[in-house]
Amino acid sequence: VIKCKAAIAWEAGKPLSLEEVEVAPPKAHEVRIKIVATAVCHTDAYTLSGADPEGCFPVILGHEGAGIVESVGEGVTKVKPGDTVIPLYIPQCGECKFCKNPKTNLCQKIRITQGKGLMPDGTSRFTCKGKQIYHFMGTSTFSEYTVVADISVAKIDPAAPLDKVCLLGCGISTGYGAAVNTAKVEPGSTCAVFGLGGVGLAVIMGCKIAGASRIIGIDLNKDKYAKAKEFGAAECISPQDFKKPIQEVLVEMTDGGVDYSFECIGNVGVMRAALEACHKGWGVSVIVGVAGAGQEISTRPFQLVTGRTWKGTAFGGWKSVDSVPRLVTEYMSKKIKVDEFVTHTLPFDKINEAFELMHTGK
Repeated sequence: VIKCKAAIAWEAGKPLSLEEVEVAPPKAHEVRIKIVATAVCHTDAYTLSGADPEGCFPVILGHEGAGIVESVGEGVTKVKPGDTVIPLYIPQCGECKFCKNPKTNLCQKIRITQGKGLMPDGTSRFTCKGKQIYHFMGTSTFSEYTVVADISVAKIDPAAPLDKVCLLGCGISTGYGAAVNTAKVEPGSTCAVFGLGGVGLAVIMGCKIAGASRIIGIDLNKDKYAKAKEFGAAECISPQDFKKPIQEVLVEMTDGGVDYSFECIGNVGVMRAALEACHKGWGVSVIVGVAGAGQEISTRPFQLVTGRTWKGTAFGGWKSVDSVPRLVTEYMSKKIKVDEFVTHTLPFDKINEAFELMHTGK
């Protein structure tokens, strides 16, 4: 058993609490990882807020991390102690019908237990003050050591800087893949990206790499425009600057609508606007943001009858074990940006400040 520091969410809506936790050794087909770096994501904040129907407490959150394998359980063959890895919230077992189907990346092998905050055998590897602590998204990167299933880990280039590539565990991969895998953005196309946080910027990057000729960023926070333009947005607009709905503004700006739109916020009203900003006949709108529990999307069916397509994406459609090492290689060879997404670097004990920076849009 390893004793180390972890940030525990004891209950919904309260700040995280830095505690000493016990991390049990990995069982069969499990891997214990020393986490070197982790990022914070709105998904962590969503669960912490209490809005997540699958949220269980007390829990160690975090799902964008990178580290070094400390030890492995029986039967683990893909990684060994000392390997550099990124934990994966969408695993890839290679055996289930989802893994065998090229149309999806949604491996279901450990979905049920992962959703309950437990390891595949139905137990937890974390304890604190005599209490069992739940796992989160199969990763729990807000701990100096974590235990994950062996199908939930990608072995990456040991030369990669972990304080940067941890972002490939969720946000950057999700946005980039939404553009290149889910939407399949084509050269010369026009794109609109709603929400210019990390995921939105990654969508812009993906659209740019795919050869889009015009990318429009949409956000209420104008402080985000300069960065969006650095990543490839031609122009940025705020819905607050117009009297009419933003979808009407975009349809006028683009002679009938955009070819591709992306919702990177998790707001069902914006999801509708993103679809309705698409061009009749061929427009494709991709939902990337996660909406609150129980919320529903709506539009007039005629929007779809007249040739628009509504799609969704999880982790950008990447089959995780195969794709994450390749994404790290693309970063190392400067095909994709990662460093530019990092705004602040804080010590672990300032994790609540990191959440505040995210909530204030910084």
